[in-house]
Amino acid sequence: MELTIKIINAQGSVLAHARACEEVFLVYRQEYAAGDIIELEASEPGFVELALDAALQPVTIYTTGGTFAFPVPAAKRESYPPQSFSGNLHRLSVRRALPVEMDGRRNLALNPFDHHGNETLFPHASANVETRGEAAFAARNAIDGEKANDNHGFWPYTSWGINKDPAAALTVSFGREVIIDEIRLYLRADFPHDAWWQKAFVSLSNGETFSLDLRKTGSAQAFPISERKIEWIRLHDLEKAEDPSPFPALTQIEVWGRDRPFTP
Repeated sequence: MELTIKIINAQGSVLAHARACEEVFLVYRQEYAAGDIIELEASEPGFVELALDAALQPVTIYTTGGTFAFPVPAAKRESYPPQSFSGNLHRLSVRRALPVEMDGRRNLALNPFDHHGNETLFPHASANVETRGEAAFAARNAIDGEKANDNHGFWPYTSWGINKDPAAALTVSFGREVIIDEIRLYLRADFPHDAWWQKAFVSLSNGETFSLDLRKTGSAQAFPISERKIEWIRLHDLEKAEDPSPFPALTQIEVWGRDRPFTP
């Protein structure tokens, strides 16, 4: 797999780039500017371990090949650690994932580099509503790996906010067929500011739909299921509990499983 990392400015000029087979590093010795984009190019579909900033955890994710463009949050980093993408020294890397990294059971819904325009790097989260269109309440926050949920707003308290819309729905797409066996939800728990959902429904790409009974808690709520092969999962029909607050929200969704059947 040939891998390329580029830094491209708002005018389309390539400011830095590195290319190699199987593993590539790029050290960029400039401050990011408004409009800068990090581009990842992969010559073929497959699993990669990606690290776009030292302040964000590396993650094993799936690329469909082609180009993934990540808009650098140079001036507005509210959804990211304050030290991320700052300063004038940055180390970026990507490598083909090892079999042990992609074959084991893991949270398949983790991607801290997801964003609205992502069409090639999976998982990808999307929603039919986000509170006021603000980054602090975007769908991507539900799969970024940040689970602190006793407050709300900017990092590390980002969440998916539904703008008080009872028809809100969140979809996590995996970009390929995966095998899932458990769903975990972390409700935002900034009580009494927050309300909570007493029930939610989950639909799978295989046509199944089932309900989840939820509790008023900030702890993980785990729902083991028998193994299913799916390409996406949708959380919807969120039933708010009787609570004076109008603000239920989701801090994190985890979808546990594997990419291949288990063979002892």
